[in-house]
Amino acid sequence: MSECNNDHFNCCKAETSDKELPCKKITTTILEPCLPFPLPDDVLNDIVPKAKDYALLHGAGMRYKTSYDSDTLQMAPFFLFPSAFPKREFERVVKLQPLINVLMHKVAHDAEFLENCLKKTIRVDDFTARLWKIYTMVREEGITQWVSLGMFRCDYFYSVPSQSALQVEINTIASSFAALSARIVLMHRYVLGELRRPDLLHHLPENDALAGLCGGMISAWEAYNCPKAVILFVIEDVTYNICDQRFHEYEIRRQRPDVHVVRKNLTQISERGHLTDDKRLIIDDDEIAVVYFRAGYEPGHYHSEAEWEARLTIERSRAIKCPSIQYHLAGTKKVQQEIARPGVLQKFLSDSEAAEVTNLFAGLYTLDLGPEGDHAIQLAMENPDQYVLKPQREGGGNNVYGEEIKTVLEKIKDSPEREAYILMDRIRPPIQQNYLVRAHEPVKLIETVSELGIFGVVLGTAKEILINKYAGHMLRTKLSSVNEGGVAAGLGALDSVFLFE
Repeated sequence: MSECNNDHFNCCKAETSDKELPCKKITTTILEPCLPFPLPDDVLNDIVPKAKDYALLHGAGMRYKTSYDSDTLQMAPFFLFPSAFPKREFERVVKLQPLINVLMHKVAHDAEFLENCLKKTIRVDDFTARLWKIYTMVREEGITQWVSLGMFRCDYFYSVPSQSALQVEINTIASSFAALSARIVLMHRYVLGELRRPDLLHHLPENDALAGLCGGMISAWEAYNCPKAVILFVIEDVTYNICDQRFHEYEIRRQRPDVHVVRKNLTQISERGHLTDDKRLIIDDDEIAVVYFRAGYEPGHYHSEAEWEARLTIERSRAIKCPSIQYHLAGTKKVQQEIARPGVLQKFLSDSEAAEVTNLFAGLYTLDLGPEGDHAIQLAMENPDQYVLKPQREGGGNNVYGEEIKTVLEKIKDSPEREAYILMDRIRPPIQQNYLVRAHEPVKLIETVSELGIFGVVLGTAKEILINKYAGHMLRTKLSSVNEGGVAAGLGALDSVFLFE
């Protein structure tokens, strides 16, 4: 299904090329779509309204900042057909997800390692410093709830030069789109069926991401062992990605009709929440068993000290957090960069396990003051298109690319401020074509790249892991010409996987 476009790019020897050219910079490979494009106009005009109706009527909706209305949903952007991804690499990262869960769990529970990773970052990054302050306060006071729930998402690009999936990042807080991704798979199955191509359906893997993540929250609720206690969703002041969030609530109710979910933002928690003498978290009249953060991952969610106090109250409580403050810190870019250093994985995994996980890493480089950081800055200044500059932020739209890397580094290269960033090799994914479907816009056939997300669930204490599993997947696809691809940020669109050998 893949072929090397040697008319435009120099390619090394690989499975996708039968031409032997000098091994220079490889930029891309072209992947064939699941059907021949472009589609005839009559076929396209018939199938697009059907796909839109299916998506809308099955809850693939969002609300948008530019036209927000609490009484109205708009169709979430999606691609008309599933996008190609190598089956071998999909199965490899799925198989390795439980190992990633174990790794992040152990990292989060190693206080010395976290401190060594972040001690310089917290001097120059105020947000990470506030999180670290909460972590140290809770540890000094004495941790009340030793059980933590991790619902992680590991994001990957398929790399053309290495012919393998390489990790972009690990998300440990507010890992979204499990619900909508599961619905887009069903929509793609419907589209292929309408086009009378049921022979292609076996290329679309089953996706139970929503059930998997909600099952994790229910397991945490059961571990809390208080039948009257509820699950708290910590939400933004205004929720735009409402369908994805609400479907988690509805799936919990479907699996366990006796479990209730309440939704509050940090401001509301600060006003209406308190701890009992034995550290039970009470909001209004409800005892909280599990706290699921869909907000709290960026500075804009903390408007004042009241919101920070709410976060501290949650962390001090007996409630099981998803994520706990230590999981949140383990997901910072700096920790992930330090994990990738030679020999570090062996601190947490066996030699054979470490070897498998190492193969997932793209190059990651410290920018700490000193010769090592100086060398990384020199590399980035000389070849900015080969790297991505990453701050300690989640939520999309924060990374720095291309010539802008040089502009940023020129300003901070001699300052401790540079220690708030890491540098990563830019991964070169293959390009393919697909039809982008957006509300109120003509359908467009565009060139795209896709990012695979693998969900994992882990529940346990520092001494024991109670649950550890792969929990589904998602695919986000974007124009090949843009750098960022967040759907909620308006930079990408929902998609699903079409596996090929």
